[in-house]
Amino acid sequence: MAMTLLIGGARSGKSALAGELAKKWGGPVTFIATGEARDDEMAARIARHRDERDETWTTIEEPIEIAKTIAEVEAEDLVILDCLTLWASNLMDRGSDPRDGEARAREASSALSRRNTPAIVITNEVGSGIVPDNELARAYRDLLGSINSIFAADATHVLFVSAGRVTPMKRTDEVIDDVLDR
Repeated sequence: MAMTLLIGGARSGKSALAGELAKKWGGPVTFIATGEARDDEMAARIARHRDERDETWTTIEEPIEIAKTIAEVEAEDLVILDCLTLWASNLMDRGSDPRDGEARAREASSALSRRNTPAIVITNEVGSGIVPDNELARAYRDLLGSINSIFAADATHVLFVSAGRVTPMKRTDEVIDDVLDR
C-alpha cells in the first residue's frame, strides 16, 4: 500500500494534512508520536497535538524504537508517524551515530512501505537554509537529510507542504524522463 511522506517547514500544515487524510481513510488509525516533553513549551505542544487528534485513534508515544513499534501496529490500521524531525534529534541525543540512524531509518521505512494499509510520515525540511555555524547543527541537518531521503525513496507519494498548500514531488527518474521527453 502507499506510504506518503509529508515534508516542509515548521507549522506548514503537514500535521493538519495528515489528519485530514486519516479522517478520509475511514478505518482505524494508529498515531506514532516521537516527541518528548523535555521542557514546558514542548509539553504544551504535545498536549495541544493530543487534543487535536481524533479520540478514536490509538496513540503510541515512542521516541526511538519506531521500527519495532510499527511492527506492533494492527494490520488494518492506517499509520501516522509524527515526526522524523524529532526522532532524528532523539537519536542524536542518545549518542546514535549517523550510520545507526540511517540503518534505523531504512528498517522503519521498509516496515511502513510493506504495510497493506496507508502510512503517512511527517518530517521537516531543514537543509534549505544557510549552512549551520556549528558542528552539532550540521550533523543534525545531515542526519535528517539522509533520513528524509531514505523515507522518500520508499514512499509512493512525497508531498511538499508550505503555508497549508501542497506540491507533489517527483522522483529523479521521472524528472529526467520529463526533461528528455521520454
